[in-house]
Amino acid sequence: MKILLIFFTFYLISGAVRCFSVTGYSGGSLLVDTGEVWFSDSAKYMAKIPEWRTIINYIKHDNWINEGRFVLFCNEYGGLMIYIRELNTRDAGTYQIGVRGKWSIDMTLKVKEDSCCKVSKRVMVNVGETATFSCEYSQNYDNNVKIIFKEGENSIEMIYSTMDDGERFRITDDKQKNIFTVRITAVRPDDGGVYLCGVWIRGQSYSYSIIKPVHLHVVTKVGVSRAIGYSGGRMMIKCEHPQYKTNPKYICKESYGCSERKNPGVQDEWMENGDVSLYDDTRAGVLMVFFRELKAADAGTYRCGVNVSHYTESFTELQLNVTDDENYPKSVTESAHLGGEVNISCQIPEEHEVHFCKEDDNHICQNISTSTVTEMNGSSERNEERVFTVSISNVSVRDAGVYWCGAETRDTHLTFISLNTKIQLNLITAPVVRREGESAEIICPYDSIYKSKSKSLCKGKCSTRDRNTLNEEKETKTDRLTLNDDGTASVFTGTITGLTAEDAGKYWCAVTLERDVNYLYTHLIVIMNEELNLTKYEGDDMSIQCKHHDEHQKLFCKAHEPSMCVKDGVSLETIRDDRFSFSDEASTGVFTVNITDLREEDSGIYWCGAHIITKVNLTVKQDSLMIIIICVCVILLLIGGLTLTVCKLRHKRRGRTSTSDKRKRKKNTMSSCEDSRHDFLTDPGSAQLNSHELPTIPSDGLLYASVSFQKHEESLSDATVSFSKDQIHSDYATVSHRMRLN
Repeated sequence: MKILLIFFTFYLISGAVRCFSVTGYSGGSLLVDTGEVWFSDSAKYMAKIPEWRTIINYIKHDNWINEGRFVLFCNEYGGLMIYIRELNTRDAGTYQIGVRGKWSIDMTLKVKEDSCCKVSKRVMVNVGETATFSCEYSQNYDNNVKIIFKEGENSIEMIYSTMDDGERFRITDDKQKNIFTVRITAVRPDDGGVYLCGVWIRGQSYSYSIIKPVHLHVVTKVGVSRAIGYSGGRMMIKCEHPQYKTNPKYICKESYGCSERKNPGVQDEWMENGDVSLYDDTRAGVLMVFFRELKAADAGTYRCGVNVSHYTESFTELQLNVTDDENYPKSVTESAHLGGEVNISCQIPEEHEVHFCKEDDNHICQNISTSTVTEMNGSSERNEERVFTVSISNVSVRDAGVYWCGAETRDTHLTFISLNTKIQLNLITAPVVRREGESAEIICPYDSIYKSKSKSLCKGKCSTRDRNTLNEEKETKTDRLTLNDDGTASVFTGTITGLTAEDAGKYWCAVTLERDVNYLYTHLIVIMNEELNLTKYEGDDMSIQCKHHDEHQKLFCKAHEPSMCVKDGVSLETIRDDRFSFSDEASTGVFTVNITDLREEDSGIYWCGAHIITKVNLTVKQDSLMIIIICVCVILLLIGGLTLTVCKLRHKRRGRTSTSDKRKRKKNTMSSCEDSRHDFLTDPGSAQLNSHELPTIPSDGLLYASVSFQKHEESLSDATVSFSKDQIHSDYATVSHRMRLN
């Protein structure tokens, strides 16, 4: 832009209208000194003639009347000045300017094209430094006086010319290049503003100057801060300006000369600007800048500042270093049951404070309320780092989403937060267990703020083509799947009829924002109608094959019902026994359970598989050969015991007779034994004891420790039986005894 400055002085001749002509340049401005008195109490006007197009319509003001590009104002001597900004060719013509009841003048304006002075300049300088800017002029005016004006809020004042000798202002004129340079030393904050530099051209009865505007911005650096972030991570920067709460704030990168300034545009609302999001908090006087994903190109020196006035700024210098570290950012996935509790851990350097936040729908990481976090504890095992645990209790659907934690560093005028650990929190609902052929309902509660958003249900990895979406309609049906949205209860439901093995798996509930956001999942477990019945014997080994679809979690559980095995999704109860082993054959879609040394207590109902469950009925029996051996041993023991009991009874009867009787009886017994032996040898048979010969007194029975018989024929008369001292009772009626003699 350029300004045509005209100083025109003339005297009013009573009864006559003064006329004069001035020339300006397109893109410039025009400043005219009428030489007439301002008359503060009188109304002023300005109109273009002969069509009489009113520009300023009889307005009364003490010193300044501004109507768009046209301004009438009073200079320091009480004279009336005319100022026209940004001239264009349509402005050419004759104007009448006057004070009601006092005077009027006619001014003819010519507007020409000239390339020398169309572009305005913008200069930035720090407080205390020297500001330098140059002004071009037409070669026709190389000998004219160079002049500098400054545009104030309600005035335009000349501050320097080549005829003056200023302290801080200097002009160096290069007449060969038709450029003069302005230097302002020891710049102060109030030096900021619009400067008008040009050439003073004298006419016969007026003077004007071709002027170029220069916008001088004075900035004050209040401090320097250094921040470190990780490529792929997040960074939050808070620039604090408490004394300028409502003033516009910005951030810019010095490598671009701060020409690309990022500012929210609106206050108290998050706004995206390129790769960053900004929020101007007018209550606290803080500008928050959030880098949604740090890159190596983001490293550099930034200015985080505030506009104190139109041409005065204050900023904090931020030196941002972006590190590429394979360990950061970390990515963690946590799952929690609705109504339950979840613990989230993160690691930060020892000297920093921990920061924990949750991403909103615009991917801005906002502080979570203290009522949500029930505990935030830190422990230090080494001097370099601390581990913090955040506990969230009574988990609800609002808690699902992406969380970040990292290190917070506070400085005098700036706080920066490097977020290096991403936590995806998913919600789990109880698994749905149904039999083949039945119907299953998958229930998806959601936050009420998503009532009008599209919802979808998908299985497995959830590609876009696998999603079943419910848009504005309340119900939709495709094949065997029906989706229904109950906005009042904030629940949408997927109903699958005629369940098959292919329906089993992991299902995700999602809400569609800018993209589909999975937030809750459940497992649909289908029990196959075909059961496996197995009968084994103790000591046997066996193998059972179970179906799966490459799931990470597989189950083999013993319980009456499959629901008794389910815990934390499909993390089912594990059988802790070294006799049980597992082998996975992923290519065949089965895994094998091997059991060695079966026992009777292994009998029962087992559930085998992953999302597709097969019922296994296992019966473990004792071996029949072993039973026979045990029975034979028991019978032999009984026979031996009875035989010894009979012999003991006979011995007691002998002890009750007299000595003579004993001899007689012995003789008879020996004779009897010889007869028996003779009979046995001649006709081997069995010796029978009748029931009336058995003892009738219980104390007559004894517990035998050993029984020995002499096998040789000559020793039969000396046969002996050894007894124990402890006694038992025997109620056997008969004993059969067979003996073969050599």
